[in-house]
Amino acid sequence: MFQPYLRPSSLRPLTSRSFSNTFIRYADFDALVLGVYKDGSLTEFVKQEVPLTVQEVIRQKLKLSQFKGKFGEVRLLYGIGEGASSVPKQLAVIGLGDKQSQQSNNSSPVLEKARRAAAIGVRVLREQGAKNIGVDTLGHEHGAAEGATLALYKFDKLKSKKNQKAIVTFGKYGASLHSSELSWETGLIYGDAQNFARFLAETPSNLMTPTIFVENVISKLEGLPKTEIIVRDQGWAINNNMGAFLAVAKGSIEPLKFLEIHYKGGKEEEKLLALVGKGITFDSGGISIKPSQNMGSMKGDMGGGAAVAATLFGLAKLQVPINVVACIPLCENMPSGGAVKPGDVVKAMNGKSIEIDNTDAEGRLILADAIYYTSSIYKPHSLLDIATLTGAIGIALGEVFSGVFTNSESLWSQLSVAGKTTHDPFWRMPLHPSYKKLITKSTVADIVNNSGRMGSSCTAAAFLEEFLCDLNNEKGVIEEEDENSEPTIETETEVPGKIRYAHIDIAGVMDTNDDSGYTTKGMTGRPTRAIIEFARTLRFS
Repeated sequence: MFQPYLRPSSLRPLTSRSFSNTFIRYADFDALVLGVYKDGSLTEFVKQEVPLTVQEVIRQKLKLSQFKGKFGEVRLLYGIGEGASSVPKQLAVIGLGDKQSQQSNNSSPVLEKARRAAAIGVRVLREQGAKNIGVDTLGHEHGAAEGATLALYKFDKLKSKKNQKAIVTFGKYGASLHSSELSWETGLIYGDAQNFARFLAETPSNLMTPTIFVENVISKLEGLPKTEIIVRDQGWAINNNMGAFLAVAKGSIEPLKFLEIHYKGGKEEEKLLALVGKGITFDSGGISIKPSQNMGSMKGDMGGGAAVAATLFGLAKLQVPINVVACIPLCENMPSGGAVKPGDVVKAMNGKSIEIDNTDAEGRLILADAIYYTSSIYKPHSLLDIATLTGAIGIALGEVFSGVFTNSESLWSQLSVAGKTTHDPFWRMPLHPSYKKLITKSTVADIVNNSGRMGSSCTAAAFLEEFLCDLNNEKGVIEEEDENSEPTIETETEVPGKIRYAHIDIAGVMDTNDDSGYTTKGMTGRPTRAIIEFARTLRFS
């Protein structure tokens, strides 16, 4: 029977078996990833480690193989460093392109080149049987560490031993020549965090129920300083009048969980950043059941919750000096005799009644209560919800961008920069009062959870904004806005008492068929690194 795999003790996060970042001596490396520019020179980080005679041999071998140094070009060299203890016998030489452009002041392309080059190199060497790989910092050590960490990730523990990838360890080759807040160690943390989100989302839903999700997060974050985890149950949700969340959860025999993670890295009096993640551990669609084709991918419908939990792990590991609260409502969306039905009306925590036109629009229901709870109780300066919410965002943006709906120009600017830095980009979508007309058409309730296909990503965002607490309003509900206002709503949330808000729809980037570089086929774990970078740089704003 398959039962022994059901507990997290037997299915730990797979990042720990895919790579190791433990300190490794040069003598222990059996392979090395080296970067070479078009002019044949090595990176500054490595020049001091490789003897001049060996550098000359490398250049000669590359010339014989017609190596041009174009970015991503690869040559495998063997036995080059005979007699040099600092150079392993197996080298993967990666082209870094033009030296001048690689060393430009714009750090985003430099970071991305380092990520991709490291990923290409470690993948090639793993296929050649390497076990302990030294990785050149390739122009930016943070990017190189990220790329190697992400590239070596594989979800294969459920396969038989003969079909599992061998464990590969890697370490930094070359000294750090420049001081920076983004270092080799930070790159390892960013990569490990995204791999944790990948693991949570990729695990089959029978092995990643709400209860097991919580246990895995506790296991991952256990012992991290300034971090507190609180797990709420159904009784707590009932006491807090979370009728929308409860309506979705009641169709499944799996008990709901409401996970709170508090990271207190800033001063006690400082306002906090709030993150809310959708945690549907399996989405059948409920009574409005989905087609059977590709339904299995709905194990990843908690990708938003996975990214939020992984972000808190990353921030705690980095010891970022800010305060953060994360709230993740967790449940399954299943059809049963007790499931919520199309046409039912439920009341959310903020007192608004919701007509459930489509039970497959369940993510916005659990997020409604989570957003109101988080914004009204913790009164953050900014609140981001992250959710695999609508298929329409995938049609609009594909697998490239996550869609951002925000009421704040400054928040959008910060997210955009973080997305570019991590090469996990965002695209701004409209959050406009006109879309509210489409979700307030119900004859029996204040609001309806489905408005049809037209602009469905936009109406979903408008629905969620209805549950953001207005701290200047005694009732806590946002006031109606002028539908004739401009489509880009910018500065009104910069005033005291208003919360900067962004809804990030990640349905299009939830998974991928690409299996190259630092991208692995399956659940992506996006936008974990981008949110970590956004939060890390908040203190500079």
